Amino acid sequence: MKIFAITLFVIIIYNLGSALYYMFKDQGHSTRMVRSLSIRIGLSLFLFIVMMISTRMEMLDE
Repeated sequence: MKIFAITLFVIIIYNLGSALYYMFKDQGHSTRMVRSLSIRIGLSLFLFIVMMISTRMEMLDE
């Protein structure tokens, strides 16, 4: 479970960095930044829900 959470967190950070890159590169003429931020929000919500379910089911190690 920890490896899954860390991997997903790294992907979230990558999407945040790519959104920053697209913001500077495209100068607001493209929707790539919005798409990247939308993916980041979706992944963050997914990670939060998985962590809540795993906590509820007592699947997390201490």
